[in-house]
Amino acid sequence: MTPKKLYLPAVLLTLTVVSSLVNITGASPAGAEPVKAVAVAPGVIPTVAPEMPAPAPEAPAVRPAATTAFAHGVPGLSPQVLTMALQAVSSARTRGTSGRQDLLTVIDYSLPSTEPRLWVLDLERGKVLYHELVAHGSGSGANFATQFSNEMNSRQTSLGLFLTAGTYQGGNGYSLVLKGLDKGLNDLAEDRHIVMHGAWYVSPEQARSQGRLGRSWGCPALSQRVAPEVIDAIKGGTFLFSYASKAAGSLPKYAG
Repeated sequence: MTPKKLYLPAVLLTLTVVSSLVNITGASPAGAEPVKAVAVAPGVIPTVAPEMPAPAPEAPAVRPAATTAFAHGVPGLSPQVLTMALQAVSSARTRGTSGRQDLLTVIDYSLPSTEPRLWVLDLERGKVLYHELVAHGSGSGANFATQFSNEMNSRQTSLGLFLTAGTYQGGNGYSLVLKGLDKGLNDLAEDRHIVMHGAWYVSPEQARSQGRLGRSWGCPALSQRVAPEVIDAIKGGTFLFSYASKAAGSLPKYAG
């Protein structure tokens, strides 16, 4: 048998392979670029180049750290207290406590009760949502809070980091449950019924008439006018940090 007799079958074999590849690929959809024919030498089986992988999607923009949201500070709030509050939240997250990242409430009991000393901060937009008067416990002092406790029936305010929970209607009206996250410092808050609520004795008028606000049994009480709005804003898993310079040594050494 001569080479000339083998040539035609080899060409037919090549065409058969190409036809098979076209059938496997399928017809091009309307508007698609037609498949171009490629010259193939007799006896050579053509190969199909693998598809190039799609480019990886761009990584989402990294959200700025909460500390940059208030790079220029918060009016009236000590930068050291804000830093400690953010470190407390970071430490809690490291220990596995989950909570909302958008809001943070800070109370600085170093200030007198006649001055607004509660801030609700929007950490995502760098805004102060609320800056309000807040009462302390009757066992903690008069105009200034100087004593703090985690003990039952002490009627003293507790310091440290809290996580907000749900709401209920109680003896003080619309109230917000607070869960103390610092063992030995505020972890009995729920047992002591330490909640955020509104109170008639929290107002600028009370501050002017008696030189201080009225006092609670240890709860961070707000004015009746603003309490429901603040409670609705921070309920359901936001962090609240209470501080006082008089008792700063009792606070945990929070690590960011």
